[in-house]
Amino acid sequence: MEAYRCDRASDTHTVMPLAVVLAESTADVQVAVRWAAQHGVPIVPRGAGTGLSGGATTVAGCIVITTERMRAVQVDADTRTVVVQPGLLNAELKAEVARHGLWYPPDPASFQICSIGGNVATNAGGLCCVKYGVTADYVLGLEVVLADGRAVRFGGALIKDVAGLPMVKLFVGSEGTLGIITEITLRLLPAQPAHRTVAAWFDSPAQAAAAVAEIATGIRPSMLEYMDRLSVNAVEDHLGLGLDRDAAAFLLAGVDELDPHGRDLARIIEVCAAHGARSAAEVEPPRAAELEAGRRAAIPAVEERGRVLLEDVGVPIPLLGELIAGIEAISRANDVEVAFFAHAGDGNSHPLVVFDNEDRDQQTRAERAYGEIMTLAIRLGGTITGEHGVGRLKRPWLRSQIGDDALEVERRIKTALDPAGILNPGTIFKETQE
Repeated sequence: MEAYRCDRASDTHTVMPLAVVLAESTADVQVAVRWAAQHGVPIVPRGAGTGLSGGATTVAGCIVITTERMRAVQVDADTRTVVVQPGLLNAELKAEVARHGLWYPPDPASFQICSIGGNVATNAGGLCCVKYGVTADYVLGLEVVLADGRAVRFGGALIKDVAGLPMVKLFVGSEGTLGIITEITLRLLPAQPAHRTVAAWFDSPAQAAAAVAEIATGIRPSMLEYMDRLSVNAVEDHLGLGLDRDAAAFLLAGVDELDPHGRDLARIIEVCAAHGARSAAEVEPPRAAELEAGRRAAIPAVEERGRVLLEDVGVPIPLLGELIAGIEAISRANDVEVAFFAHAGDGNSHPLVVFDNEDRDQQTRAERAYGEIMTLAIRLGGTITGEHGVGRLKRPWLRSQIGDDALEVERRIKTALDPAGILNPGTIFKETQE
């Protein structure tokens, strides 16, 4: 059971669970939840364990219910929908629907190893969400096992359905605190259009951030990613792609090839050049695939430099430059490395605070920097989490972002659906009233 104590956030405050339930059906989940409710045993729901906010961290006396074996998938090409169990991986879903000439857009960087259930639980995003939206934009229906063991269905395979309260939206992003998702109905799009890619290198983060703001204002790119020098060098050490180690910032932008005249592509190159890019040009598909793979590998690449505290703060796009400058100041003040990369086109960033796990003083400074970055994002009118979820690691800053009244309303919903507080205690909400 050791492997089920935490998710990829590697929270050190874990315990061995009483048991791990390897559910293979909704009925299995119901049996486990009813037993736990009867005996007052906490439940930690779990998907593939790739979460980055500690949302699958065990607590004392808990059982873990994992949906990793629930992997059924059924595509309806006529309605462009798919019914899928939560254990299927994002990449597997993409491959299955592609066989029917369809496309499921949400694509977290971890799409090859993360599960659809986990994506729904955290409302995951990804590289293409700047144009095509996040997980919540594709969820039409859910089957959810509630805290008393009942299995309830919300929504279904309809594009428009406003009968009753929007319960589907309530459960998407709820991180297993309101119920355990056992089946998901998703809408699909026609096959992904061909796309073209621009790579641009800058001598300063401010130049790149200004380019991002202008690009995002004028067009809807299908991808607009940012990496700083530290991230680029970590990826280059990791993969050896021939990246420009000396550049201060890197933008990877994409457009769907729907305009035969390539006006959006030309506009991206023009804007990057106007903001001082040392180079900005279209790259051929094989090179584009390498660069995209490099961007997706940023987290594991930076992890090779030491232990990391990973964030996913977001700010309004025009304030991305202020966020970058503020994080650089926090890094200097605390004398710790902070690697920065971002889904820049929607303002969602991933600062990684790097430290030596054996150096207690450095760890203290890293933890202080971690909190200061979230405080900075809130001050800029942003969020402490754009796509990874609050989990346990970001919970101390939630009140500062949403305020007392909003937190009280959310607590009321939690209490109404889980009066005994057995579902994922400590995730989003404290285990006891603050």
